[in-house]
Amino acid sequence: MSVTRAQFVAEARTWLGTPFMHQGRLRGVGCDCIGLVIGTAQALGLTDFDITDYGRRPDGRVRPTMETQLDWTAPAEAQAGDVLLFAWAASPIHVAIMTDESHMIHAYLPNRAVVESIMDERMRLQIVAAYHVPGVE
Repeated sequence: MSVTRAQFVAEARTWLGTPFMHQGRLRGVGCDCIGLVIGTAQALGLTDFDITDYGRRPDGRVRPTMETQLDWTAPAEAQAGDVLLFAWAASPIHVAIMTDESHMIHAYLPNRAVVESIMDERMRLQIVAAYHVPGVE
């Protein structure tokens, strides 16, 4: 099965306003940043993969897990529907779905919800990798 980038972004937008909940996976009820990506892909029939064995503190597993499930792409080449990996204090710990060249959707703890945000220069400097979701064309 495959979906367009626009369909992937549209599905992610249906999660806007979902409260932040560590390891949550339910649209409208609660999710975290990884849950948003997994939930969006599952809603579109792209995967049945999930991970739930991660803690609130970075432990080095986020990036290797991303690389086993998604296809790496250069951050400068990322497009709408691709997944961005951010490092806070040098630890890869946060992911977001790119919606266009200057916006992203993410379950962001400071906002306590899934939000669509502008990728300002500060955020762009924290991108350490980008990934293409298999099945999104």
